[in-house]
Amino acid sequence: MSVPETRSTVLVLTALALEYAAVRAYIEDREERSHPGNGTYVEVGRLRGTACRVAAAELGEGSRTTAALTSSLVGWLRPRAVLFVGVAGGLKEDIGLGDVVVGTKVYGIHGGKVTPEGLLDRPEAWHGSHALLSAARAAVRDMPGVRVHFKPIATGDLVLADAESETARHVRMRYNDAVAIETEGSGAAHAAHLEGRDALVVRGISDHADAGKAAADAGGSQVRAAAQAAAVAAAVLRKYHPGSGHPGGGHPGGGGSGGSQGGPEATYRGDHIDFRGGIFHGPVTGKRTGDR
Repeated sequence: MSVPETRSTVLVLTALALEYAAVRAYIEDREERSHPGNGTYVEVGRLRGTACRVAAAELGEGSRTTAALTSSLVGWLRPRAVLFVGVAGGLKEDIGLGDVVVGTKVYGIHGGKVTPEGLLDRPEAWHGSHALLSAARAAVRDMPGVRVHFKPIATGDLVLADAESETARHVRMRYNDAVAIETEGSGAAHAAHLEGRDALVVRGISDHADAGKAAADAGGSQVRAAAQAAAVAAAVLRKYHPGSGHPGGGHPGGGGSGGSQGGPEATYRGDHIDFRGGIFHGPVTGKRTGDR
């Protein structure tokens, strides 16, 4: 008999409820689960029309919260890749409202040393996964209704609503190739890097990071931008085909930190495979003893 194809889980994260709603629309057969340690809720299901397993979570705002919770969720769910999907402010005149920016890299803009001569920057950057970027480039060729830019994204611990502010000038001077600014991407990228996972940040442009932000938000720009970003993210996952093997190398029990028996993936344990919380298609022959 043939065994239906199954694929590794991809973790898709958002900060805001409206971003999560846009992503959730692409997930079928959803099952709600709660992290056994910190209580973070996720929904695990399938990307609509595919065998791709997706776990989605709404984490709230801020790069530090995002980094901590992403690392925790990766250790529990053991995904193949991490996507952060949502809205952002545009930094360039040719980036329009509703456009989507796929982050070729993500800058953390708040690193440096203050000296009598001024701030000496100590920038950090995390590059987007080649496999995910390649999947994104292939996917958007069939999305003529969406303008997509493959450019760097800046992450700061603030919401920028003044294009003439000191922060805006700092970004233009020190991170001039960044075309969007947001508040979580570097946290997700850093956690994924530490855990050895592919990662990508996908952002829909909802404002121009200027004094018109409030009016743009009130006009529904965030909802539209989130919908565009979610559409691109779903298209990326339909194209994404990671290499064989388990994240982190070796057999499936070896990668990642903080792996939990309560997670949704099957795990190898020496002389048997634990499928608790997972999905397996096909007959099984084995021996059951005690709680095993």
